[in-house]
Amino acid sequence: MEELWKDVRYGLRTLLGSPGFALTAIATLALGIGANTALFSVINGVLLQPLRFPQANQLMALYEDRAQFRYASISYPNFLDWQRDNQSFQSIAAFRPDDFSLTGMGQPERLKGEMISAGFFRTLGVQPVLGQDLDPGQDHIGGKPEVLISEGLWRRKFSGSPSVLGSSMRLNGTAYTIVGVIPATFNLTIQNFHTNDLYVPIGQWNYALFRMRNAGLGMNAIGRLKPGVTVERARANMRRVAQTLAEIHPEDDSKVGATVVPLKEKIVGDVRPYLLVLFAAVFFVLLIACVNVANLSLARSMGRSREIAIRLALGARKFRVIRQLLTESVLLSLCGGVLGLNVAAWGTSAALALVPADFPRIGEIRLDARVLMFTLAVSLLSGILFGMAPALKNLRPNLQDTLRERGRGSSGAQNRAQRVFAALEMAMALVLLIAAGLMIRSLAELWHVDPGFHPNNVMLFETALPPSITKAPTEAIRAEFRHLHDQIASVPGVSAVSLQSGGLPMYGDSDDPFWIAGQPKPRRESDMPWALWYEVEPDYFKVMGIALKRGRLFTAQDDENSPLVAVIDESFAKQYFPHQDPIGRSIIDEFLGKPAEIVGIVGHVKQWGLDDKLSLHAQFYIPFSQIPDKYMARVAESAGVLIRSAGPPLALSEPIKNTITNTNREELVFDAHTYDEIVSRSLDARSFSMTLLGVFAAVALMLSIIGIYGVVSYIVGQRTHEIGIRMALGAQRRDVMKLVVAQGAQTALVGVGIGLAGALGLTQLMSSVLYGVSATDPLTFIGVALALTCVALAACYIPARRAMRVDPVIALRYE
Repeated sequence: MEELWKDVRYGLRTLLGSPGFALTAIATLALGIGANTALFSVINGVLLQPLRFPQANQLMALYEDRAQFRYASISYPNFLDWQRDNQSFQSIAAFRPDDFSLTGMGQPERLKGEMISAGFFRTLGVQPVLGQDLDPGQDHIGGKPEVLISEGLWRRKFSGSPSVLGSSMRLNGTAYTIVGVIPATFNLTIQNFHTNDLYVPIGQWNYALFRMRNAGLGMNAIGRLKPGVTVERARANMRRVAQTLAEIHPEDDSKVGATVVPLKEKIVGDVRPYLLVLFAAVFFVLLIACVNVANLSLARSMGRSREIAIRLALGARKFRVIRQLLTESVLLSLCGGVLGLNVAAWGTSAALALVPADFPRIGEIRLDARVLMFTLAVSLLSGILFGMAPALKNLRPNLQDTLRERGRGSSGAQNRAQRVFAALEMAMALVLLIAAGLMIRSLAELWHVDPGFHPNNVMLFETALPPSITKAPTEAIRAEFRHLHDQIASVPGVSAVSLQSGGLPMYGDSDDPFWIAGQPKPRRESDMPWALWYEVEPDYFKVMGIALKRGRLFTAQDDENSPLVAVIDESFAKQYFPHQDPIGRSIIDEFLGKPAEIVGIVGHVKQWGLDDKLSLHAQFYIPFSQIPDKYMARVAESAGVLIRSAGPPLALSEPIKNTITNTNREELVFDAHTYDEIVSRSLDARSFSMTLLGVFAAVALMLSIIGIYGVVSYIVGQRTHEIGIRMALGAQRRDVMKLVVAQGAQTALVGVGIGLAGALGLTQLMSSVLYGVSATDPLTFIGVALALTCVALAACYIPARRAMRVDPVIALRYE
């Protein structure tokens, strides 16, 4: 320890004696270590940290497994059977999203909520900060309406008063009793669940479709495994439960399985490949920084070669000298790590600013103890890594030559080592640049994908009719919707408007089984084909810019009193009417209750995003006014409205809201989005990863160019005497230029060759995050290689010009 402390003190004095070298090395390392720390803080918070629930590894997400979807919604009857018959879970709880109109407490407002089964929060291990969980006895039709509210809503609406328990709030016209307050620390975002303001019993939902075994309606479930039960055992048990239900209810469940996946895996699964690609990229940045500092250290070691030779000549052990050099490099890297923490704090804030709003576990990203330990480990390893080069160089020095040269000149071995390091920098930078180029090309390909509609100047918002209307006869609801349409259409700047329900491209989906009229009805629903369906008004196709291919679109005459009609898309026609004319044929959907005649064919739209990840593509449309009476009350609680405007659509948000609420202040307008924003949101994860990958590639390019510039400059400086002799013997300036640039070009080309070979293998790991471009895309590989070579040659040009201006007389004075 005494010797180590001496090494540390001597190392500090040595570094203070070379402030230029020390500051350059520390800054370079801080950049590499800081970037790694920043991204590791994201990976730590998103992928590594356990969920903030007791025994979070026991929590599973449950879905129905259908032919079209592995993560399909669960029908409520199936959920009750799963809950009763499984032998692997301590508890299973269901949930589905819903919004609620709050009235009777000042200005009416729309609140985000979730329908949950009793025991939902107990399954997660979450205790109310005030009151209690939902009463299982109330979780059924006819039970007393109860509600759990968030701590934020409690403080905003009730000033945090404990007397809130037992008071009531009117939601969608029904009085709910407040029984508990959910703590603000509760946070969960998963398919069909977000941390919201309200949580009401799902079993009280008296909606006809909800009680049907073939309707999921966006309901999923979570479960907590019994102690000692593995995920595989739970999956096997749920397969047996699903098989039993298929035997009992073959018409609905014959092809329905159960998907069981760890809750954390489901939450972070979509972003995992992007984060791992980014972490590999930022690790390359650290390696380049280490190689850069190793090159600096090699150059500096020439000035110390005489010192080290004297030490060895006086009897110092080689290991002792190597330890001293490694101590100095570790001191440098620790200083770089400390500065890197500041870079990481800034980088983490910058990354969080770029992260999409729906990025999973964004609240868990921070610089915690694990991140600090990572920084320390990276700093130590970096110091050892870049310190090995000068240390090993001095392992077998030629003492006589070194002492004779008195520190002047440079060995060919050292120059070769520096050129190797520069080539490695170029290779790693090339890999990063190719990866960034592939991501950029992939995103460009996606932006050029035709979504099947025109999102520009289109706005979507939601509206909820007053509770008095939702409980009125169906005729009154339809009349109110017609009045709403006319009100919105009258707003100056609105060129087309359509109410809608069901699915919306890239926003929400609804799918249903059907069969072709005139063909035998399948014996079981599970044998029927499925299609996406949309309930729209006649101007919907004008609003969305969806092209009519054949037949006609809906008209105002296609109302509740006229024969049922449908419009299908090209995929539907191609799949179910091959080599036939579907116009005039009919399809039957149990939701509609009677055949719908096909009157038109329109273009296909990208429902699942521009990259269309899922296989269900067939689509059909029915008139909004022909929605069956028994479902109109539900639609009245929340219907979508789409408008096309002549200018920026969000500018019409307030005029539309004022026009509607001036007539009835209890009619709510909320959640306004432009459709450009919706399309852009579908690419958020790719845009985020492309931006960070581009930043890392730019940093890598900068470091590698500095590296090759430094190597060429150093070699030119060491060869000043040689260049002077060449020029004295008649060499022209252009000959010197060729000599220096050729040497730099040789290093760059070797690096590019190694980088191309490495990229061919490493970019295969990116295949899952690319679209429309191969992981070995020749255009990207060749273009990036040429660009990097040109930049490297430009970096060689500056020291080459300096070499051209060497005065032979001055150069020869060294002799």
